[in-house]
Amino acid sequence: MNPAGYTTTSIAIMDALLAAELPLVEVHVTNIHQREEFRHHSYVSKVANAVIAGAGVHSYELAVQHLARLVRA
Repeated sequence: MNPAGYTTTSIAIMDALLAAELPLVEVHVTNIHQREEFRHHSYVSKVANAVIAGAGVHSYELAVQHLARLVRA
């Protein structure tokens, strides 16, 4: 799932992710902490098992590797 702009605004998406009860890694290609202040808050982060930010497109590979570990555990 890619909540995109709703990451910082949608409690409904957070609730849906909680209800899914699946492993979750939040991925940001850019470092959100170097961007606008409003991007520093994420409802997705509150329910994610991990957050990866700022590693460019490599972030996706890291997320898949981590999800595989979570599923194996």
